[in-house]
Amino acid sequence: MQTEAILEQLIAFDTISSKPNMALIAWVQALLADAGIEAVVIRDATGGKANLYATVGPLGMGGVMLSGHTDVVPVEGQTWTRPAFALTREAGRLYGRGTTDMKGFCAAAIAALIRAKDRPLRTPLHLALSYDEEVGCLGVRSLIDMLEQAPIRPAMCIVGEPTGMAVATGHKGKVALRATCVGREGHSALAPLALNALHLAADFIGAIRQLQAELAAHGLRDGDYDVPYTTIHAGKMQGGVQVNIVPNAAVIDFEIRSLAEDSPEALIDRLRRAAAEIVAPHLAEFPEAEIRVDRLWDYPGLGTPSDAGVVNFVKALTGANGTIKVAYGTEGGLFTARLGIPTVICGPGSMAQGHKPDEFVSLEQMARCEAMLDALLHRLEVGL
Repeated sequence: MQTEAILEQLIAFDTISSKPNMALIAWVQALLADAGIEAVVIRDATGGKANLYATVGPLGMGGVMLSGHTDVVPVEGQTWTRPAFALTREAGRLYGRGTTDMKGFCAAAIAALIRAKDRPLRTPLHLALSYDEEVGCLGVRSLIDMLEQAPIRPAMCIVGEPTGMAVATGHKGKVALRATCVGREGHSALAPLALNALHLAADFIGAIRQLQAELAAHGLRDGDYDVPYTTIHAGKMQGGVQVNIVPNAAVIDFEIRSLAEDSPEALIDRLRRAAAEIVAPHLAEFPEAEIRVDRLWDYPGLGTPSDAGVVNFVKALTGANGTIKVAYGTEGGLFTARLGIPTVICGPGSMAQGHKPDEFVSLEQMARCEAMLDALLHRLEVGL
């Protein structure tokens, strides 16, 4: 089955992260089985979501792993001029939710694994498909648990997130956090006698902005990133019932995207101290006052050395002369941190087209991806 035909099927599955992906995984498992390839499916506790892992080639060796996620971001609230969950080919582009992020690469990787079945590989090729990447690289962790117990792990990994087929060696780590602000409710006519939790939250956002300004002005720098310093961003704030009630609770969801050299723990400690300082003047009158900062989830950054073997290997496959770093996160940091697998990011398309209406990947980018994977199969035939 050709790559575009596989992509057409993958796009037809509505695998928004809040929904199951099991129908897609079952379809891929059956497709691989028809080619004589056995796949391991790792389900979550609900049974509605799963990872898939498959290998072609000689056992007992490391080999190369191709990794991609099967979930996509929502389309609600976006104005699409083409169907989101059907592949549309038009003017040298393939449209549909996930074409660029990142079912285009997944389709090419599946097709490459099927082609590899009939090739005399001396080094194995592995395929890893995961779920819930878009909400924190959550699903891939059970696949990593499985690989941690394996006697032999892949020797290197290519994560196929969209890079325009450039070879990316790094991305920032991310910590998602929640600040829960507790005040005391009251009638708005007597507002000064209550403690407004939204006001506490506003003061805490002020502390976030102050720390961000400090990092922007004086923090560590990595010029390979579009934003060369660690960032802190408040993305969601909730609180209050109606205007005549002083709210007793408010919640802020925020994130830290950190350079490899920065310690997110140190930044979290700074913000917790700032929270305590905001609350301290109120405690005598309102002993229940609190701003509690909790960690929701995180993933590590990726920082593969530019002279690492995997970098030179993938540059040779693509013909690239240099490397880049990307603004978004991937499962690559987890593969390196937990499994010690050297990893780069290289895939078709641009994130400038991802997460938007009328998402697309160009046929030119898909052709370059397939050429890279064909070069990879040749290298696996002669041995790494």
